[in-house]
Amino acid sequence: MPIRDWFAQQGEESFRDLEQEVIDELTQRPDVVVATGGGAVLRPSNRDALHSRTHVLYLRSTPDEIHRRLRNDQHRPLLQVADPLARLRELFRERDPLYRRTAHFIVEGARPSVHALLGMVLMQLELAGLVDPSRVPSTIDQPR
Repeated sequence: MPIRDWFAQQGEESFRDLEQEVIDELTQRPDVVVATGGGAVLRPSNRDALHSRTHVLYLRSTPDEIHRRLRNDQHRPLLQVADPLARLRELFRERDPLYRRTAHFIVEGARPSVHALLGMVLMQLELAGLVDPSRVPSTIDQPR
């Protein structure tokens, strides 16, 4: 079910309960990559599970950058308000400190191309000894 429909039919709290169960289950498995939604860090149990059982990368963007990317998105229930940018700024003030405390790595700045972002992520993981440099290509093929 789309998240927007879930929020409308069962409420955000119900969604957060299910999200917490899934995060708890997935963070106990080996070799799993989890891309959480922006509100996943709201619950202390999620922050604890993510930080203690995984390596958390926070792909940090400013509210203005997020607004540019999502300005036409009609599927995010928390942004279906009169002033989505103001709402993004409010969410950022609340969530950024939580993500910073949860993260092991933070990739800052404006969202680069996917190629550049992947390079920055791999570099951070390599420097931390989490990626074998001999298994990471020195250049990543860009789409043509």
